[in-house]
Amino acid sequence: MNQFTTLNKSYINGQWVDGDSGKNFDITNPFDDTLLATIQMASKEQVNQSFENAHKAQKEWGKSPDLRRSVIEKAISFFESNKDEIIELLIVESGSSFIKANVEYGSTVGVLQEALTTINQVHEVRTEQSVVPNKINEIHRLPLGVVSSIAPFNFPLYLSMRTIAPALALGNTVVHKADLQVSLSSGSLIAKAFEEGGIPAGVFQSVLTKTSIIGDMMVEHPVVRLVSFTGSTEVGRHIGTVAGGLFKRVALELGGNAPFVVLSDADLDQAVKAAVFGKFLHQGQICMITNRIIVHEDLYDQFAEKFVERVKSLKYGDPRNHEVIIGPIINKKQIDFSLQNISKAKAQGTEVLLNGELIGNVLTPTIFGNVENNSELAQTELFGPIVPLIKASSDDEAIEFANHTIYGLSSAIFAGDLDRAREYALHIEFGMTHLNDQTVNDEPRAPFGGMRDSGVGRFGNPWIVDEFTVTKWISVQTKPREYPF
Repeated sequence: MNQFTTLNKSYINGQWVDGDSGKNFDITNPFDDTLLATIQMASKEQVNQSFENAHKAQKEWGKSPDLRRSVIEKAISFFESNKDEIIELLIVESGSSFIKANVEYGSTVGVLQEALTTINQVHEVRTEQSVVPNKINEIHRLPLGVVSSIAPFNFPLYLSMRTIAPALALGNTVVHKADLQVSLSSGSLIAKAFEEGGIPAGVFQSVLTKTSIIGDMMVEHPVVRLVSFTGSTEVGRHIGTVAGGLFKRVALELGGNAPFVVLSDADLDQAVKAAVFGKFLHQGQICMITNRIIVHEDLYDQFAEKFVERVKSLKYGDPRNHEVIIGPIINKKQIDFSLQNISKAKAQGTEVLLNGELIGNVLTPTIFGNVENNSELAQTELFGPIVPLIKASSDDEAIEFANHTIYGLSSAIFAGDLDRAREYALHIEFGMTHLNDQTVNDEPRAPFGGMRDSGVGRFGNPWIVDEFTVTKWISVQTKPREYPF
């Protein structure tokens, strides 16, 4: 048994506690539905107390850079010492392939290491010349206070830590709500790492519960200064609406419909390799996953043939087999969503280039050809191993097709002429565009975030520093000022 499956409790004010809501939740392996752990979900009162704890603990934590550094460094050591079991947990709890689990582990350690570089950026003071004689203007950067963090199921460890690590490093305290399906890797594992690091009570708390129990408390609680959420656009819009009415900051990474554009002068073979990786990592259950593949008509037939052949070779099944690429879909609701998208496309007469099948909880790839860019299939965030191939009559039309979506998170352009591709990249309406690479990229020193219905805010250093701190102006009049009356 993995040691971390025993961490089936909330971590509140430095203690591991069962929830007292009276409701339970079973965490199961999404491949074979075997029981991993049972959670007793936290009550609204426990979550309220967590925020009060965080508020009380924040001032001392914010004033203690050496302690913050020590805790984060020890947390990194914890992750490094437990790498194999952490990767195993990601595989059995979230259905990650061995490759994806390794990517997630590496990204998690990387964001913790990068957080160390931001610690001294709070309580910095710079001075600016005043227009008033004998006045000094001081510009102070201070912690925001209490951060509310709400995590998704797909990259449960990394997408949690991407908020938690910089928030803590910059002197904030955090109340974190994991997605219950993956609450061991998204919540309890993180709490254990910081507990081992010696974090003071109340500074980081992991509450294992559901919105149906606590309502909008993660947004509405009076001490919350920023809400960080990764998930669907529908939920993000609700959070943004509630938070906006309360004048709270938000960092929202929401849905996506990432286009992968293959221009007429692209390296065809490399584009095929990149498209396969960018579409099928974690069975397509990633917000920045390649959703539509748009190919210039001169390359379309060759691309389609090579793409289908390469996809056919992907191994599927139990991700505990390290050769498996296509593992299970996270739950029955998501499986049904994928099956409905496939059925609707077939009913509309869409060309099928590769027919997938449901084997247990594993859905093998389905590829549709000659898909209309304005079709329901192309305009839906598919979040599964389903591919629409779209033919464009020109490079300009390919970019026009790419922009035709309500979303604007990640995008990719494959081209031979990089200068021309860069011009296209500047005019494609996405927060991130990757030239001659696929759409799934995230780095600790790059501005990660979207446009339009894909959210607001930017992760990555130094942009995250502005998100998670507040700037304060203090002026000092060093000699008496003359007033006009």
